[in-house]
Amino acid sequence: MTIKNTMRQIAKNAALAAKKLSRVTEAEKNKALSRMAEELEKNYKFLLNENSKDVVKAKKSGISNAMIERLTLKQATIEQMAKGIREVVALPDPVGKVISMWRRPNGLLVGRMRIPLGVIGIIYESRPNVTVDASALCLKAGNAVILRGGSESIKSNLSIASILQGVLRETSIPVNAIQVIPITDREAVSEMLKMEEYIDLIIPRGGEELIRAVVSQSRIPVIKHYKGVCHIFVDVSADIDMAVKICLNAKTQRPGVCNAMETLLVHQDIAAKFLPQAVNKLKKAGVVIRGCEKTKVILKGIEKAREDDWYAEYLDLILAVKVVDNIDEAIAHIEKYGSLHTESIITSDYTNSQRFLNEVNSSTVLVNASTRFSDGFELGLGAEIGISTTKLHAFGPMGLEELTTTKFIIYGNGQIRT
Repeated sequence: MTIKNTMRQIAKNAALAAKKLSRVTEAEKNKALSRMAEELEKNYKFLLNENSKDVVKAKKSGISNAMIERLTLKQATIEQMAKGIREVVALPDPVGKVISMWRRPNGLLVGRMRIPLGVIGIIYESRPNVTVDASALCLKAGNAVILRGGSESIKSNLSIASILQGVLRETSIPVNAIQVIPITDREAVSEMLKMEEYIDLIIPRGGEELIRAVVSQSRIPVIKHYKGVCHIFVDVSADIDMAVKICLNAKTQRPGVCNAMETLLVHQDIAAKFLPQAVNKLKKAGVVIRGCEKTKVILKGIEKAREDDWYAEYLDLILAVKVVDNIDEAIAHIEKYGSLHTESIITSDYTNSQRFLNEVNSSTVLVNASTRFSDGFELGLGAEIGISTTKLHAFGPMGLEELTTTKFIIYGNGQIRT
C-alpha cells in the first residue's frame, strides 16, 4: 500500500472512531484512561528499553542536546505521564455541557452545548510524553487522535501506542480512537495535511521550522505557536531575593522548553543591586549572558546583545538582558520582540502588576512567578495538548475545553418564523 493510501485509511478509521466515540459515556472514558495510567506504570521497563533505542540513534545522528533532553524517558517521566492521565480523569467531562441558556421573546429556549471537534492530528518532535498527554486529552474530550511524532522517537511512540490501544481493545471504545502513524517518511505528513474531509484540526508541537512548514502545507485549520520568547521584568519594587530565585528557575530548570525565560528586563533603578546577585547564580548554573550597553556597564566582561538576541528563542543556557527605564519601556519591548507566549513581572507594586496583566498581550501573564508555570499540567488542566499563541479558537495552554467547540441547541413549542 502506498503512503497516500495508508494515510487515507488511517484518517478514515479515525473519522469512524470519532463518530462512535461521541456516544461513549464519561464513566467509560474514565475507566479506560485509569487503566492506561496503570498499564504505563506496569510496563515502564518495556518503554524505557524502546526509548533507549531512540536515544542512542538520535545521539549518533547529532541532534541537539535540547532535543535529546525532550526525547529521553525516565521512570519518573513515565510516572508523571500516568499522573497526568489521572488528573484528566479527575476533570469534568466537557462533552454535552450546556454552557449558557436564554429565552427569546417568541418563547424559544436557546442554549450552547459543548461537543467534540472530531478528529485531531498532532505533529510533534522528540517528546514521547506528548503521545500520552494528547491521547488522554483527546479521548476525554471525545475526539479521535492521529499522532505523528518525529522519526527520532518512533520506537518510543509506537510502544506507548501499543499499550494505550491494548487497553482500548478491552473496552467499548474504538481502538482507532488513538493511532500513531508508523511511517517516518515526511510524505506521510504531507498527505495527512491534505485530508480536510476526515481531519478537523492540526496541532503541531515543536520548533519554529516544523510549525511554519505545517502551516504552509495544511488545508486543515492549524493551532500553533511559532516560538516562546518569554520575558521576565524585574520592577523597581521587586523583592530581590524573590526575583533572583524566580529568574534562576525560569532560565535553568529546563532551558530547552518553550516556557523558559529567554530575555530578562530590569528596571534601571534596581539593576545595579539586582543584576550582580542574579547573574552570579545564573553563571554558576552555566548561563551565558548577553547584555545591552547599560547591562555591560554593570556586568563587566559579558557578551554584547545584538538586535537578533531580542527575538531569539535560545532553548539553551543563554540569556539576553536589557536594562529599561520603566514599566512602559518593558511593555513596549515585549510588544515588539515577544511571541505572545508567556511573560512575568516581579513587583511589589499592585498598580504595576495590574498594568502588566492588562497591557501585555501574551497568552499567559504572571505576577511574581516563574514563566515555567505556563503549562497545562501546572495550571490544573491535567495535561496540555499544546500552547496556542493564536486567538482562534484558543489562546495559551490548551486542555479539555479547548478540544471542544459549541453548537446551538433550541427548544421550541411550535414556533414558526414570520
